[in-house]
Amino acid sequence: MAVETVVPAASANGGKLGPAVNEKDAEKLRFIEEMTADADAVQEKVLEEILTRNAETEYLRRYELGGATDRATFKAKVPVVTYEDLQPEIQRIANGDRSAILSAHPISEFLTSSGTSAGERKLMPTIKEELDRRQLLYSLLMPVMNLYVPGLDKGKGLYFLFVKSETKTPGGLTARPVLTSYYKSDHFKSRPYDPYNVYTSPTAAILCSDSFQSMYAQMLCGLLQRLDVLRVGAVFASGLLRAIRFLQLHWQELSHDIASGSLTAKVTDPSIRAAVSELLVEPDQELARFVAAEGRKGDWAGIITRIWPNTKYLDVIVTGTMAQYIPTLEYYSGGLPMACTMYASSECYFGLNLKPMCDPSEVSYTIMPNMAYFEFLLHGHPLQQGKAPKLVDLAHVEVGKEYELVITTYAGLNRYRVGDILRVTGFHNAAPQFRFIRRKNVLLSIESDKTDESELQKAVESASALLRPYGASVVEYTSHAYTKSIPGHYVVYWELLAKVGGSAEALAAALARDGVMERCCLAMEEALNSVYRQSRVADGSIGPLEIRVVTGGTFEELMDYAISRGASINQYKVPRCITFPPILELLDSRVVSEHFSPALPRWSPHPKN
Repeated sequence: MAVETVVPAASANGGKLGPAVNEKDAEKLRFIEEMTADADAVQEKVLEEILTRNAETEYLRRYELGGATDRATFKAKVPVVTYEDLQPEIQRIANGDRSAILSAHPISEFLTSSGTSAGERKLMPTIKEELDRRQLLYSLLMPVMNLYVPGLDKGKGLYFLFVKSETKTPGGLTARPVLTSYYKSDHFKSRPYDPYNVYTSPTAAILCSDSFQSMYAQMLCGLLQRLDVLRVGAVFASGLLRAIRFLQLHWQELSHDIASGSLTAKVTDPSIRAAVSELLVEPDQELARFVAAEGRKGDWAGIITRIWPNTKYLDVIVTGTMAQYIPTLEYYSGGLPMACTMYASSECYFGLNLKPMCDPSEVSYTIMPNMAYFEFLLHGHPLQQGKAPKLVDLAHVEVGKEYELVITTYAGLNRYRVGDILRVTGFHNAAPQFRFIRRKNVLLSIESDKTDESELQKAVESASALLRPYGASVVEYTSHAYTKSIPGHYVVYWELLAKVGGSAEALAAALARDGVMERCCLAMEEALNSVYRQSRVADGSIGPLEIRVVTGGTFEELMDYAISRGASINQYKVPRCITFPPILELLDSRVVSEHFSPALPRWSPHPKN
């Protein structure tokens, strides 16, 4: 599909942005230019502000800065830390200690990270003014997009946005994901009208915690306003694919509601019903026939542009592990451009993509130096015991090198290792631009879940205990994030060993007779972290875990293949996650049985504290 785009003129080193489409945009673009023109000076000021404000906190007093706010003293005295290092302080705040432990400003809530510690979500402390900082970054996105895609004020955005469950800590503070916090804030709920940011989804539908009712209302409103839609999006690529899957499953009900001019009784939320009634005012037989005809075809290629024909681009994150969804999105969208607009996490909002219509493989984010104080640890250079690591400042990173991101925030994280690995691709003015490479140590990810190698090993060990009564064990294993189905799911390949004298056929028959392998699937899920289990139980964003049993000798073949491609036999280790197609084909060609988890794992929105 042809999409009208404009390529703004750019001078050397990435500047300047423009020309803006209006004065409001011009002001935002000038702000980006000002912040990036002397990134080092902005960073110096940010650190000074943070250290001045938090000088009397228990954490910084521990390191005896003596009122110093300069970078040299800060780096010499304050250590680089991980979440586990800060957990005692965070737990005290969660338990109700309101003293100035990490931040001089009161901790307003905890933002739950998709990363985990000891199987539970990490709790990131935040303060009220961080909402202003996040809103500032959001306000920069459309002025940049307007440079590339004209006329976005003439229509609407169909965005599938959702809140997730929240809980209270023992001390009474709310703990919830960062986007749930934002959607429930006045910044979002009471946002002023902006023709460039009009959504088809009613706010009531976005704020509904029932995922079915929320999705149904958002999809129905998107269909009712289909000719107004100029962009389609979700936070993650996987979220948009779930919306398409929902349409595949529920097009008949949606068509019926449009034909009858009334909302299904399955949607019970009064605020949603009231909001939808403002759009669904009378039957629309023509639209109902159109939706039904598209659904009956059974051909979903290009469905996005067939139903929303004026769509100019998809607004989704397709970097990092989300890149696995690009081919599927291309199939459903008919090849629409995919815009990755910003880079953010629960710990901090970092920056934005100044060339949002670039190819997904070329996405780079410009770090905004006013958001926090940033340092960078050269990747591949492990920390030495008892020796302070040498970190590089934002303005001094080198193009082509990869770094681990370390942040110091206004909310009280000091020299905190985020775990993101970034590669420097260039500069906009004096601010570096980074390509997101991956999360450190993450092995498997379907959506917001992040499973590392030790978690997978623990899950395999837990499940394989069920094999012992049968005299069997797991000889070797690997895994794959399977995303050809919606939702995607974890696939784990097991090679089994029968007890001495036992045949593989007899073992397989006994395991099948007693449903052991299915119970192994569920046992693995029970052993995985809470983010995975929430995604399975509450969000429905991950499908049942699958174990594929391969024939004996398969992993030796895998090693032979790796050696034939140049791997050293002395240093070869079985990869615990496979993405390389030829190896996946080899594994799948050796599968003798497939098994799925028969039930949902246990999960509660109120974990034990």
